[in-house]
Amino acid sequence: MTKSGDRLGAVESSPHDELLTIEQAGKYLATGERFVRRLIAERRIAYVKLGKYVRLQRSALDAFINAGRVPSA
Repeated sequence: MTKSGDRLGAVESSPHDELLTIEQAGKYLATGERFVRRLIAERRIAYVKLGKYVRLQRSALDAFINAGRVPSA
């Protein structure tokens, strides 16, 4: 669990943490690009701006997945 003040997408990057396009992130999450764009617009996931391009770290996507994980009973 995270503290209420922690950002969900604030993850430490490793030197080999791959940057993904929005299309690649959608495929990785098995969703559409629109969902990924909404996550970015709502600041629910960390992203990287490279000029006009937006990229997502694979570790940020993994953190998002883990945050939504529901434990079994």
